[in-house]
Amino acid sequence: MSPILDADDLAFRDEVRVFLRERLTDDLVRATRLNTSVFSEPDVCLRWQRILFERGWVAPAWPVEHGGAGWSLVRRWIFETELARAGAPPLSPLGLRMAGPVIMRFGTPEQRARWLPRMLSGEDVWCQGYSEPGSGSDLASLKTRAVRDGDAYVVDGTKIWTTHAHHADMMFALVRTGADSARRQDGISFLLIDMRTPGITVRPIRSASGDHEVNQVFFDGVRVPLANRVGEEGQGWTIAKYLLEFERGGALAAARLRAALERVVALAGARGALGDPDLALAVSAVEVDVDALESTELRVMATMQVGQNPGGLVSSMLKLRWSELQQAITRLAVRALGADALVWETERPMHLHPPLSSLDDEARPVVAQYLNARAYTIFGGSSEIQREIVAREVLG
Repeated sequence: MSPILDADDLAFRDEVRVFLRERLTDDLVRATRLNTSVFSEPDVCLRWQRILFERGWVAPAWPVEHGGAGWSLVRRWIFETELARAGAPPLSPLGLRMAGPVIMRFGTPEQRARWLPRMLSGEDVWCQGYSEPGSGSDLASLKTRAVRDGDAYVVDGTKIWTTHAHHADMMFALVRTGADSARRQDGISFLLIDMRTPGITVRPIRSASGDHEVNQVFFDGVRVPLANRVGEEGQGWTIAKYLLEFERGGALAAARLRAALERVVALAGARGALGDPDLALAVSAVEVDVDALESTELRVMATMQVGQNPGGLVSSMLKLRWSELQQAITRLAVRALGADALVWETERPMHLHPPLSSLDDEARPVVAQYLNARAYTIFGGSSEIQREIVAREVLG
């Protein structure tokens, strides 16, 4: 399943392949293969981001005037497909795919000039301040409050499940700036918060997979300049919905899912597990589902190519399917591993530590990846919420 490529697109594909052979090192590929977290480890991600930045390929979807590549959707599909096939580290979406588009759309010229270049170069690492204890899928019930005091907001409250907050320089956050009202979406604003500001405490949360990737962040009298508010006061909910379209459906996921499935097939083949007809049938079923997802992504590309906005319905559909497929692939990997799934590797990140067992690099991360993937159908909007959105849009 692929779009029809003309001669220029084929030449671009060959250019990408040459670049990957020359610049994507074996240690980056190995670190990606051993990654057990949702995002690449910062030492891996930032190395690869700087290589792409030097080539001008770090932000394929960004317009040229903001430092992006300004590629067509077909070229973005080619690029993502080749990156997945080569095993390149995925870049963190928090800045490039989430905060960046928001600042481009709603930010002031000064905000764009200040943060977008540092986002591209990797000088600033970003995290997301959305969920709170008791306010996850029901995000409109958030309670973290920002009170105006002169030329700043004073922020008090807490955010939770904050991925890579312990590495981040900046956070984009939803905070309550207005009085409580019957409509909870009112009175929410969108702030950019420097994580080095006094009054911020980051407390680690260890996941079931053994990884430290998420945190709880506490704000105690944190002063955030008014200049760091994106959009108007009280416009945060509108901005949040815009951002969630990028988080849920802003990436082409099928290529990486197919690459992951191919690794599972290789793992199962090396262990003789494909002789199990039930496993072979399950692999085939997931392969069909990945093809269907890619077909949907290509249809969305076609509508966007003629200037149509796919909107929240498609974003929810894509998020629902890729998250469930990610889980399905990790389940297949555990089945292929057999009794070796009882072996537990404790050191993280794996690429920086020697193996603690006889498992090879293909097998070592499987169980941790499976455990970590249980969260895919929760973060970014749970599957239940996505189905509700789809039902509301389709059925009314």
